[in-house]
Amino acid sequence: EKAARLAKADLVTQMVYEFPELQGLMGAYYAEAEGQPAEIVNAIRDHYKPAGQNDEVPTEPVTVAVALADKLDTLTAFWAIGKKPTGSGDPFALRRAALGIIQIISENTCRASLKYLIEKCDHLLAEMNSGMAGELDAENLLAFFHDRLKVYLRDKGHAHDHVDAVRFRADGSLEDDIVLIVSKLEALDAFLKTDDGANLTAAYKRAANILKAEEKKGDTDVSGEVKEDKLVEPAEKQMFMVLNEVRDTANSACAEENFEKAMSELAKLRSPLDTFFEDVTVNSEDAALRNNRLALLSEIKTICEQVADLSRLEG
Repeated sequence: EKAARLAKADLVTQMVYEFPELQGLMGAYYAEAEGQPAEIVNAIRDHYKPAGQNDEVPTEPVTVAVALADKLDTLTAFWAIGKKPTGSGDPFALRRAALGIIQIISENTCRASLKYLIEKCDHLLAEMNSGMAGELDAENLLAFFHDRLKVYLRDKGHAHDHVDAVRFRADGSLEDDIVLIVSKLEALDAFLKTDDGANLTAAYKRAANILKAEEKKGDTDVSGEVKEDKLVEPAEKQMFMVLNEVRDTANSACAEENFEKAMSELAKLRSPLDTFFEDVTVNSEDAALRNNRLALLSEIKTICEQVADLSRLEG
């Protein structure tokens, strides 16, 4: 808290007035001369970092906290007054501030909900400035972060469709935990390099397309519970058996955020799913059989989406 209170003090000095590029650095010198602790001195000096994608990212806890608070405060305040970057201009370097937050969170493995931080900043802003409450569109700012995140991850060498596959929750809302997104992305990248990964993706997309088509009709239940007594074909019985074997392990792995293990379990669905599509007519004339088969595909889709929405993958 003390570091945050002192971080901007050097802006009123003649030295920084004459040489703006010394902001932070002069503050650190002044704080050190006053006998402030090293962690406060360092936080004052480095809280503007990172100033770009190739700049050093703070790692000391106090510096990380002040750097995040400074950038979050800047973004939420400008969003609250409607001063967002446009396609042609970003005079207040808000894209850089968002990228800085992403870099700090990602490289320090900070577990934080971006949406919570945005809403917390908005609440504090409203307390200090009457009349500004509720002016901030948190979802819009979160989407802005995601635009920067896509650029950041693509520059790290990740394919854009792989990034899109892990940016969303199962309900379609944007994920706001950057560390979780990166963890899922790394597991997905590794999985898709395997034959099982590529083949399961193709089978998943087929299942997702069938479910989407049936949902559009509006007269078919695709989300019901699978009834074992309605499984009549050997291939669908085998699919159900493997699904039961995979489900608990995959769910536990996802809960532990061990997404590589979850993907390894999901790979076991590949062969029985291929056989299912070869041997079973999903859209049976018997409504009970059709609904049961759709429920089976829906359950497979739900399990897979805990890690990634494979339907967003290209190819």
